[in-house]
Amino acid sequence: MVRFTVLASGSKGNSSIVSSCPSGDGQCTKILVDAGLSCRELFRRMRLVGEDPATLDAILITHEHQDHINGLAATARKLGIPVYFTEATHRAWVRQVTPKKRITYADWAAQYRAGKLAAAAGPHPDPNPMPDPEPDPAPEPDPVPDPMPMVSQASGDGLCTIAPEGGVEEESCDGPDPVPDPSRLPAVNYFRPGQAFSIGDVSISPFTIPHDAADPVGFVFSAEGVRLAVATDLGYMPPNVQAQLRRCDLIMLESNHDLEMLRDGPYPWSVKQRVLSRVGHLSNDATAQYLEQIYDGTATHLILAHLSESNNMPELARLAAERALNSKPSLLANRLHLATQHEPLASVCF
Repeated sequence: MVRFTVLASGSKGNSSIVSSCPSGDGQCTKILVDAGLSCRELFRRMRLVGEDPATLDAILITHEHQDHINGLAATARKLGIPVYFTEATHRAWVRQVTPKKRITYADWAAQYRAGKLAAAAGPHPDPNPMPDPEPDPAPEPDPVPDPMPMVSQASGDGLCTIAPEGGVEEESCDGPDPVPDPSRLPAVNYFRPGQAFSIGDVSISPFTIPHDAADPVGFVFSAEGVRLAVATDLGYMPPNVQAQLRRCDLIMLESNHDLEMLRDGPYPWSVKQRVLSRVGHLSNDATAQYLEQIYDGTATHLILAHLSESNNMPELARLAAERALNSKPSLLANRLHLATQHEPLASVCF
């Protein structure tokens, strides 16, 4: 049996599970696709849908934006399972979670004096020494703590958005001792877009998607003759994505925003431009256009995902997709689902 479960989908956290149990003897392959919720919340939602977190075999990451990796490190360390990235995504994630080192003027001045003394004591003192720095200024007051430390520079629909649970629940999943290296993972495996690989009984075909991340990808999962596609966080539908979504039994496709709601909504214009750009997110209209003009109609289940809570409504996304599907009688057998942010979607089984 092949099973696909959306644990969460939206601007505040994304995660799904792909599982394959071909033999019926309990030997299954289970893959967590993205870990955009806290470790504790991921485990809670897995138990709600009857999945044991301890049975996960790996975590697969589409890209490094916060709503896709918020609980990654704590979850991987807690379960001791490998994480699969592209190399560029892994590097971007490491830079993102590693604290940035800064040096004050006082520290620089101390290092300068120490270096000057060492040079003067050597066999070849500097014939043109630099003048001593000015006296140390009074120490600067501690900065005011950020009331929302997990918020990044652009808080718009998956473009580096906030994580609602913050970092406290993650550490509770990671044990009582703090982790000195926040980028430490049990194991890291790299894959490349366009090169298929396998995890257990599941074959995975990663493909490049247009999004403003280091190396974003979508996936097609193949197991037991069933093909499942995950294609969210993409600004438009390029030919390579269209090709990957053919002959699939299930497609999870982005339907992020209603154009009028986004244009009239609360986001700054710069964020609106990013969402609307070719490396942003698919609108309801763009998704409907794909379903009406390009989609081959082979999927039994279509899941609309990554709906914006600020710039979309489930009814609008469903209406646009249903109109597109109703335009072709051959598509009427497709079952349409809407993934949500705050609760898991009922599992789809093949």
